[in-house]
Amino acid sequence: MDETEDDDEEVWLQLRPVEPLPSQCCGSGCSPCVFDLYTRDLARWEAARASKDRSLLRGKLSQSCPSELSPETFLAFRISAIDKLTEDTYHVRFALPGNSQLGLWPGQHLILRGMVDGLEIQRAYTPISPASAEGYFEVLIKCYQTGLMSRYVESWRAGDTAFWRGPFGGFCYKPNQAEFPAAMGCAVAASKASENPDCVHRGLISRMREYGELLMLAAGTGLAPMVPILHSITDNADDETFVTLVGCFKTFEGIYLKAFLQEQARFWNIRTFFVLSQVNSLEQLPWSYREKTRFGRLGQDLIEELVGSCRRKPFALVCGSAEFTKDMARGLLRAGLAEDSYFLF
Repeated sequence: MDETEDDDEEVWLQLRPVEPLPSQCCGSGCSPCVFDLYTRDLARWEAARASKDRSLLRGKLSQSCPSELSPETFLAFRISAIDKLTEDTYHVRFALPGNSQLGLWPGQHLILRGMVDGLEIQRAYTPISPASAEGYFEVLIKCYQTGLMSRYVESWRAGDTAFWRGPFGGFCYKPNQAEFPAAMGCAVAASKASENPDCVHRGLISRMREYGELLMLAAGTGLAPMVPILHSITDNADDETFVTLVGCFKTFEGIYLKAFLQEQARFWNIRTFFVLSQVNSLEQLPWSYREKTRFGRLGQDLIEELVGSCRRKPFALVCGSAEFTKDMARGLLRAGLAEDSYFLF
């Protein structure tokens, strides 16, 4: 091999895609995942190298502007405001150009990219702003003492820039109905796409059922995907879906978005309840919360009581820690809901 060939080989190695680190995957099952993008780019690189044609590496350039999200490309958004809700949770607003909208269905999430000590990390967060919000979007972010993304978020100041990509998520709320992914393979998806394009969402074929009531079970910041869905229902006079929201928190002070939840509870079709794990006396609560608060954990008896109190068999939405989600899924099945009657965020 002569010197020219050595130089050429070095160039090809420099052009080889870099495999993502585990920290760069948010673990939320996004499509495409960072590893999907790496596999695609690696195959393109291998084909270009085999044919000795570097032009094959160019692919299609993204033409996205800051108001047009892309699942593959991170876009920059300016932080316009940061509000510290509790000692470890932040309510952050990002600016959008002009009166543009983010373009998510209620319940979908985005991926945030952070950089700490030279390590790239990615995590999933669900905007809590209404899907119809113009000129901004908002997220709720809880920080952890040992979390790398937490260190990045805690460094934010108004005027800083953060990078997001999306949207992702298999659940899409539409007025008076819930749309959720069916267990279908890619071949079935392809054959169904031409029959009903509206039921195809970024590679997921969805079955559609109409539910008269949603049962929302949320722990901590698991409240986030429920918020835009509530906005969508109460902002639409034609949406007559009943909602029972159960928020699980450690203390009364730790309940997020109290004013918003109180406002929502005034609507004829919205009920809110709270389960506090580190409170054991009604005397510690304001009068307006005493009748709708339980203490301890959201156990099987309470799940069955909630399902039984619904006007008709509900469709359940669950979001929280992995342990919480697993416990709620088991409890809902024991309460009589079928596996296709709940969605786990």
